[in-house]
Amino acid sequence: MENLVVRYAKREELESVNKIRKQVNEVHVKGRPDLFREDGWQFIEPFVYTRFDEENSGVIVAAIEDEIVGFAVVQYIVRPESPYNKEQKYFHIEEFGVNEDHRRKGIATAMIDFVKEDARKRSFKKIELDMWEFNQDALAFYESAGLKTFRRYMESYV
Repeated sequence: MENLVVRYAKREELESVNKIRKQVNEVHVKGRPDLFREDGWQFIEPFVYTRFDEENSGVIVAAIEDEIVGFAVVQYIVRPESPYNKEQKYFHIEEFGVNEDHRRKGIATAMIDFVKEDARKRSFKKIELDMWEFNQDALAFYESAGLKTFRRYMESYV
């Protein structure tokens, strides 16, 4: 996409990121109203500032000129070896979204490409993310970007 730049966010851009995060939250509320609160937005809005300020996390944005059109909240995870698992070191995409007015224009692909390159620069060998099963559009995109399911949470109501 012409004029698209993917980079780490500036603090003053987090308000624009939150507008897209709110759109993503609405998708979750629609998809799982049994889990996500419509009024919950007011409680999660400050979270992006916390991740922005933390040493082992960051906020990536996609911008077209001065407009923020996509974002990813990322963490750089290093878990020591345990009795059950080997050491784990990975780049975790905690949140990801594209403004609904700009979807299907290659923005998400450009952001995933940026994340992959940044992970390589930071010596991470893999990227992880989690998503909700109801979001079939997101699943199709992530699979097309080369991500694969390696673990699954399941539920049953009784």
